[in-house]
Order: sequence, then structure tokens, then C-alpha cells
Amino acid sequence: MDLLELAQKAKKSAVLLSAVSSEQKNAALAAIAKAIKQNSTRIIEANQRDLDKAKNDNLAVPLLKRLKFDSAKIAETCSGIESLIGLSDPVGQTITATELDKGLELYKVSCPIGVIGVIFESRPDALVQISTLCLKSGNAALLKGGTEAANTNKALFEIIEQASVSAGIPAGWLGLLQTRDDVHAMLKLDDCIDLIIPRGSNEFVKYIMNNTNIAVLGHADGICHVYVDAKADADMAVKITVDSKTQYCAVCNAAETLLVHKDIAAKFLPAAKTALEVKGVELRGCEKTRKFIDIKPASDADWKTEYLDLILSIKVVDSLDEAIEFINTYGSHHTDAIVTNDKNAAENFLNLVDSADVFLNASTRFADGFRFGLGAEVGISTNKIHARGPVGLEGLVIYKWKLLGTGQIVADYTGTTAKKFTHKNLKKDFKL
Repeated sequence: MDLLELAQKAKKSAVLLSAVSSEQKNAALAAIAKAIKQNSTRIIEANQRDLDKAKNDNLAVPLLKRLKFDSAKIAETCSGIESLIGLSDPVGQTITATELDKGLELYKVSCPIGVIGVIFESRPDALVQISTLCLKSGNAALLKGGTEAANTNKALFEIIEQASVSAGIPAGWLGLLQTRDDVHAMLKLDDCIDLIIPRGSNEFVKYIMNNTNIAVLGHADGICHVYVDAKADADMAVKITVDSKTQYCAVCNAAETLLVHKDIAAKFLPAAKTALEVKGVELRGCEKTRKFIDIKPASDADWKTEYLDLILSIKVVDSLDEAIEFINTYGSHHTDAIVTNDKNAAENFLNLVDSADVFLNASTRFADGFRFGLGAEVGISTNKIHARGPVGLEGLVIYKWKLLGTGQIVADYTGTTAKKFTHKNLKKDFKL
């Protein structure tokens, strides 16, 4: 089946899927989790073929970590699906209800977006998260994973498709793209695809945005910051910094730059250096930083770099304002955290840092759909329209206006004898 046929089939399936009941979608999700567990040997064998090839191709260590899909990852993935089942159906929710006049009621009701094209990196678990989130939110999905995970993705796709269709989900709701040429072709299918979510490098995301008329949702870089304020608890700051950088360094919500107020630098930096170097982190610092600790010098390029590795750049700043300006200049508007006991400083940071996620006294690694209670995520968005931050179920629905009348016509509401609108808020859900 060629891509156009695949997309057209997905478009037809999306219409049917939008009306599938919550009970049927949840039953299909349960069937998917069961099928993944039953086919764990097949999945692990496919993943091992991908890992062997990736090692022969000298794939970077952080990407190898993302690629691995073992029994522990399968258990974690299935647990995520089970959590998703427990979440409320985002489709058919009444957002607002307004009486325009007696017997004329207007409802704003959530509905699926339609067909979503998702291009993602080498993590096979992303395929499961994306497809199940799309299913729960009533969307058809066309998926393109990294070539490094081709065997794993193919196995997971076939298992998910068969289990869901057997559970009554319309055939064709899920499609797997095979080549890079398919990605380029997909960008032209604005008649079939409603939204594209790219997950990859800055250059790749910009390429997608510049070469399609389809709406694009996502983020490019994940250049995240931890700012240690003058009134931070130093021990807490060390703990949060280490977790933000090392808990899992090869992901977009890991910290890449550490900002430290000059008044706490002498106390904090030596302790942070010791704790970070125990974890194998290479440190690079500005001139002021290197007066406190002996580390490599940082260049201007470091402030703009998403390492996705055990490397951290450090800058000492003179004020909170300087830290905020630095983050808004060099950050990617993804996730940034402040460590402080100063309520005013915290409030200014949370209000003025222009990022999707802003945290107080917490690791940047909390920027995650599962941890937010969203049932995993299809990605993290730095957009300012529709969805921002981890995009879970609520980011995969839009809305439509449903007007229920009793014979009203616009002519009755115009002219010298025009009837007046009541525009009264109704505390009720949409129901025929």
C-alpha cells in the first residue's frame, strides 16, 4: 500500500474512530497491553537485531540507550497503557454551554483532531505511547520512527494494529511509514493529514515547519536550565541539579546549563562539582565559574547546545534578572527550574521565564506526560497555540460548536423589532 492510499484510509478510519465509545477504546487498549506482553519474546528479538546493527554502525551511546527495549521497558510500557485506560475520555466533553435565547443552546464540545502524522526518534516505546494516546483520543495516526528501530517498530506496529482491530477499532486507523521519502511525501498530504508532530533535531523540526501547509506541533531543542538562586538551599540545589542532569541525560528535559547566583557560588559550586563528577559529568564553565572550581572553559556555543550526554555548562550570574534574560535568550522554551527559598524570586522566575514548563525547587526531569498524569505523551510542545508542554490526551483533541435550536432564524434577531440574545451560561453538558 502506497503512502497516499495509507493516508486516505486513515482519513476514512478517523471519521469512524471519532464516534467509538469510551468502553470500546479502553477494551482495545487492554487488548494491546495484553498482546505486547504475550509477544514480548518477539519484540525483544526484533530489538536485539536493531541494537546489533546500531552497534555495528557506531550509533552514539545516548541513542543506544533510547533504542533498548527489554523486558523492563515492556513492563513499563504496558503499565503506561493501563494508566491510560484509567484516564477520562477527552472526547465529547462539554467545554462551555451557553443559552443564546430560550430554546437556542450553544455547546462547545471536544472532538478528535483527525489524522495525526508523528515522526519520532529511536525510542520504540514512543511508538506505543503515541499510538495508544491517539487511540484513546479518537485520532488516526501515521507513524514514522527512526531507521535504527525499524525491526522493533515493525513488530510493535503489527501487534498493536492486529490487537486493536480485533477489538473493534476501524481498520486503517494506524499506519507505519517506512522510508525518509515517505516523510517528504507526507508533508504534501494536507488533504488527508490534520497535524504533524515531529520529534527530532532543531534542523529537522524547522525543515518540517518550512515544507508543509499542515499544522505542526512540537519542539526543536531541549536546552533546559537549572538556576540556583542566592537564597537557595545549597544541599537541595545539588540534589536537584544532579537529578536534572544525570537521572537520564539523553532526553529533552535533562538540564544542559546550570546558572548560579554569585552570592551562593562559593558554597554551592564545589559541592555540585563533586556530586556531578561522581556521576561522570564533564563540566564546562564561564570565567567567573572557573574562579570557584577548576573545570574546562565554556564557549558561546555551549550555551546553545543540547548535549543529550553527561556534559553540563555552568555560568555564574549577578542577579535573578540576568538569569531570566539568559534563559529567554539561549533556552529553547522547553523546561527551566529555579531553586530558591525566596518567594518573590520564585514568583518572578515562574512568571517571566518564557518556557512551556517552569518549576520551583524540582528537577527538570518532571517535564513528562506520564509524571504530569497525562497518560504519557506524544511529545513536548513549545508552541503557544493549542497545546504547550507535555502533550497528552487534552492536546490531541480540538472542539466543535454544536447549536441546538427549536426553529430560530437570524432574521428574528435583526431590525427594529429584533429579539435580544440572553447569552446566559448554562451549567449542563451537551445532550440531545
